Amino acid sequence: MINDVIADAVERMDKAHDALRTDLRSIRTGRASPALLDRILVDYYGMPTPLQQVATVTVPEAQILLIKPYSPGDLGAIEKAITKSDLGLTPNNDGQQIRLVIPSLTEERRRDLTKTVAKRAEEARVAVRNIRRDAIHDLREMQKESMISEDDLHRGQDRIQAKTDEYIKHVDETAREKDEEIMKI
Repeated sequence: MINDVIADAVERMDKAHDALRTDLRSIRTGRASPALLDRILVDYYGMPTPLQQVATVTVPEAQILLIKPYSPGDLGAIEKAITKSDLGLTPNNDGQQIRLVIPSLTEERRRDLTKTVAKRAEEARVAVRNIRRDAIHDLREMQKESMISEDDLHRGQDRIQAKTDEYIKHVDETAREKDEEIMKI
């Protein structure tokens, strides 16, 4: 039973770490990457649809993203979605495709982005700690119902704390790598 609680906690911590990695991929670093557009939703016949489902995104040059819609009629909706997003990029529409030029980041913008990374990393750490709290609560409930002994409770808490420390370290490492990527010119 303790192993089930710990396995569930580890699975949830892994998902929290994966969510952080996915979220950080969408932060631009001065280089063109299709992952920048992962969170863009296009109004496709009244339904918010991910950009990747209505167009192909390629990287013809290091600083340029090229977006080719599957249907030429969707060009305006894609352009509008990019303009409304928080990317701060201006789409260039030539009637058949959209070019996004990724400008080099200023020093001030790089520092702002590192603050954003730190904020999202802290959110991930809080999520991991909340998972730890829930798992320990479950173990305490088991101990109250005499399903496990007090010694088992303490051993389970120690194992959950060790996993929490491990995932916090993973979150810190992921944030550090993203900071280095952002600050690299």
